[in-house]
Amino acid sequence: MKFNPTLQTPDTDPRLWLEEVDGAAALDWVAQQNTRTLARFDGLDVELDADALANIMDRPDNIPVVTRRGNRVYNFWKDATNVRGLWRRTWLESYQTDTPEWETILDIDELAAAENEDWVYQGATALPHTHDLAIVRFSRGGGDAAVLREFNLVAKTFVEAGFTLPEAKGGTAWYDRDTLLLSSAYGDDQATTSGYARTARLWRRGTDPLTAPEIFAIPPGHMAASVQVDDEDPAKPLIFIDRTDFFNCAIWVGDLAGPRTLLDLPSDIGCLWQRGWFALRPRTPWTINGTTHAPGTMLGIGLSAFLAGLREMEILFTPGPRRTSSGFFWSDGKLVVAVMDDLKPSHEIFTPGAAGWTRETLQHLPEIGVVSVWPLDEDAEESDGTLLANVQDPLTPATLLLTSNISATPTILKRAPTAFDAQGLAVTRHEAISIDGASIPYVQVGPIGEIGDAPVHMSGYGGFNVSEQPYYRSAIGKLWLEKGGTSVLTHIRGGGEFGPAWHDAGRREGKAISHDDFAAIAADLVARGVTTPSRIAAEGGSNGGILITNMLTRYPSRFGALFCTIPLIDMRRYTKLLAGASWIAEYGDPDKPEDWAFLQHISAYHTVSADGQAPPILIATTRRDDRVHPGHARKMAAKLEEMGRKAWFYELDTGGHSYGKTNRERAHFVALGYAFLRAGIGWNP
Repeated sequence: MKFNPTLQTPDTDPRLWLEEVDGAAALDWVAQQNTRTLARFDGLDVELDADALANIMDRPDNIPVVTRRGNRVYNFWKDATNVRGLWRRTWLESYQTDTPEWETILDIDELAAAENEDWVYQGATALPHTHDLAIVRFSRGGGDAAVLREFNLVAKTFVEAGFTLPEAKGGTAWYDRDTLLLSSAYGDDQATTSGYARTARLWRRGTDPLTAPEIFAIPPGHMAASVQVDDEDPAKPLIFIDRTDFFNCAIWVGDLAGPRTLLDLPSDIGCLWQRGWFALRPRTPWTINGTTHAPGTMLGIGLSAFLAGLREMEILFTPGPRRTSSGFFWSDGKLVVAVMDDLKPSHEIFTPGAAGWTRETLQHLPEIGVVSVWPLDEDAEESDGTLLANVQDPLTPATLLLTSNISATPTILKRAPTAFDAQGLAVTRHEAISIDGASIPYVQVGPIGEIGDAPVHMSGYGGFNVSEQPYYRSAIGKLWLEKGGTSVLTHIRGGGEFGPAWHDAGRREGKAISHDDFAAIAADLVARGVTTPSRIAAEGGSNGGILITNMLTRYPSRFGALFCTIPLIDMRRYTKLLAGASWIAEYGDPDKPEDWAFLQHISAYHTVSADGQAPPILIATTRRDDRVHPGHARKMAAKLEEMGRKAWFYELDTGGHSYGKTNRERAHFVALGYAFLRAGIGWNP
């Protein structure tokens, strides 16, 4: 029997009705599938696991991460009582105590009940300098599209007749207290084909946003338009960004009349400036004054000199084969560069001056698996150099530190509680050899010693230059490691662990080899005597959904069970579904024959066959995911079921591009998935 679509008939798809997110037939199918999956896998064990995980998420001694606005620090907090969350604030001095005195600004549970809306808080942007007003973002059910509402931070009320925008993708920037720069897909002809803002508009208080004058526009085929304000310059110049695709953009400088000067930069460069100094990091080789700088090189120059056409830049950071700058930001006139050297983190501090740039290393941070550093202040222009640092590893809960961009001893602010029993567990690093001979690292956490049939949980992503990090993961710790299992975190190509070349090797034509990397690690676990293929459970979400479904179609003999979440799967139609067109730079364009030539081989929706044996798979998504269309998961699960495959499906009705909108929803989603994986590999701890 032929199960369309196939590689021979890629556009014959009898399941398009499942792309109707709220279609009656589609919702009936989802309800039937949910009932079937829950009847098989939900039960007392899942509920106990969900309770345990929810209790971890809801603990009162979890670290409340803060952002400073003006003279107070702000936090968004969820727990068992405040399931949608509290937006609250305190003084930094109080925050540093064991029992901070929190002042509630907005109770999202009360707001949702009063307005009969499924509100999910999505953040806020305060008016710079005064911090008395803020634009708050709320989505319905957790999607990316959000309602914007003006809020008075002094009165702790919404501003009557204030700035309000209906649900749409995009956002705003404050120009002054009565003017917003609106980059939103709201309105006719305001969205790109990716669903993001196509224009920037000047929105003045008391006017209709639909009639706000347009000051910037990009072609609809580009990804998104946005505008920022350079508040440190008294003239308040505007920065206009035409993001042509996920990795390329054009940057203009102008004023309220619109763009005036196009910055002479490669389209794929990352750049930031502060206090008259400009930092730049190209993604591809960049030749300046006869010198070619490698991708990932960090360069510095005076901003006025650059704008005047000078190109005498100072080399601040030089990458290596496994040494990369994973991020950078300005803080109090100093450039902070996060460095990964063979996956070991450090932070370099560069201070510009008339005599050149000085360099020092951020000192006294623990030598541990993950070290994340970021500014305490929301506004970079207002930063006094205070930094927050989060340090952790797979067996060590996070510690939040207060430090500065000088070589000062940090202050311990908060320690996260222990979420699982790590006694007898060890963290080790290994390398697998992929199909083309490349060495692919992975981190293994589990009982000391190789036991031959370990129940292994593998996870991977491999896309969009995202680096997988060995964090302290409460869910995997509580629901897998504590029960006697082993976990494996993979650093496959397509990620950013070793810089732009590592990412480029795993995108477009290289996406299949990213999947080969993951399969090679599974084989290496068996070769090392850790486990057997039938005892390997693999999980991946979003871009990792392509990965997991390719394990089903290309490497089914290497796994015992697969958990595929909020996934991208149908690579023929992905550009036509929600934000899919924005990912062409990562995957390729299926409408171009030369791109479909390689894309078709990773489109599991087309390549899956009813022949042979394959591990059981659970495909799970959320209905309110307006980034990766739930149709991907629905159609793949339906096709597999028609083929008689061991396939299961589960869909939350809310949650956006995540596992739910509340801690309890997320806990149950994960507990259900891990129960499925344990059953699939025959493990009953």
